[in-house]
Amino acid sequence: MRPFLLGLLLALTLPPFPFGFFAPVVLAFLLQGGFRTGFLMGLGFWGLHLIWLPQSFAQLFGPLGALPFLPLVLLKALSFGLLFALTPTPLARVGGWVALEWLTEQGDLAFPWGFLGYSLVEAPGRVLAAWGGVYLLSLLVLVLAWGLSERRYWLLLPWGALWLFPLPPVTGGERALLVQGNINPLAKVQGELGEEVYLRLTQEGLQRHPEARLVVWPETAVWQIPGGIDHLLEGRFLLTGLNLYGPNRAVLYQDGRTLGHYDKVRLVPFGERFPFRETLGGVYGFFFQAFGLGDLADRTPGDRLAPLGPYGTMICYESAFPSVARTLVREGAGVLVLLTNDAWYGPSFGGKQHFALGRLRAVETGRWLLRAGNDGITASIDPYGRVVAQIPPHQEGYLLAPYGLKEGRTLYVRYGDWAVGVALTLFLLGLILRMRAPGWRNR
Repeated sequence: MRPFLLGLLLALTLPPFPFGFFAPVVLAFLLQGGFRTGFLMGLGFWGLHLIWLPQSFAQLFGPLGALPFLPLVLLKALSFGLLFALTPTPLARVGGWVALEWLTEQGDLAFPWGFLGYSLVEAPGRVLAAWGGVYLLSLLVLVLAWGLSERRYWLLLPWGALWLFPLPPVTGGERALLVQGNINPLAKVQGELGEEVYLRLTQEGLQRHPEARLVVWPETAVWQIPGGIDHLLEGRFLLTGLNLYGPNRAVLYQDGRTLGHYDKVRLVPFGERFPFRETLGGVYGFFFQAFGLGDLADRTPGDRLAPLGPYGTMICYESAFPSVARTLVREGAGVLVLLTNDAWYGPSFGGKQHFALGRLRAVETGRWLLRAGNDGITASIDPYGRVVAQIPPHQEGYLLAPYGLKEGRTLYVRYGDWAVGVALTLFLLGLILRMRAPGWRNR
């Protein structure tokens, strides 16, 4: 029961909860133990960290919506159990934990959630992500926990400094109008996108804020660029999501011309793409009918990550992937723009978790992030991860969002996930020290 309770406490150190400072303290008690410890800890951690899944889906789809929660939590808890079983020393566990986080960003079933580095999202020390990404932050938290487990309590002083030092001011000379339509997600699936809502809000917003030179609508906002939009835009750029039958697409539009489009590369497993469909087709069909979704087809993924002009466009789930934002900046993006539809989270805190992940993408890349959500959180985030402007979620609205077009590359953009290499080195070193310990061969 003790590992389960520690897992619950560890979940409270990650967004949206405000207890990130205590992450290494809780972890210090979790660097010993085997499979059972890891599995029970995982049940507590993932059960609380992902509690938004049954909360949101049950409200949208009824009791059956909660069914995916249990197998997902069990699988994630099993991964922690295996991690603990394969890491016989605290040092190996420190390295193995970060490597496991990195693995969850890879492959067709990628689900990069629950990284320990996000405990620093509300701390000024998150700026270290510009050196080595969220994986460096996770490694820092774990190394500190290891030190605390060895009774090196003085390490709390530099840890505390990460929460106290001031960040320099930054200003953005550009302005964008971000539009939040607040359309019911089930209505969107059934084809009621609310085009008139976006036209009305855009007209109201530009009348009040004519200085905006870019208008941003959320993911899958409309079927196509609406007629008459040129009269509203008056030469401004429009960046919007299109709800097509194949790809999940974003387009950049100006003066009657589509200047470019981007198709979402990282599709949501079991949401936009249904793995093993040939084998599980009947199961999928049952749930589609039960949820009133009809016969959903897989979306078509894009073939490459590339910005639309200076706008490094991410679509919803892609903001959880450090590699996506990093690639966009390497390809020349001067600002990150996230089009999302977090209305699927309903009243749960899942949307706030997703928002926190995106904030760190701004820090990692040294870019402003403009975030336009169907029902929020619609916001502007500066390159230090500070929220400089936002509007309340779950209502219609628009936001005059400051931003700037930046150049240059952070260390993380240049060198990528080098912190994972350090973590693997620590993992191997921990195993070597274990094998060289007196009496190891006789055990």
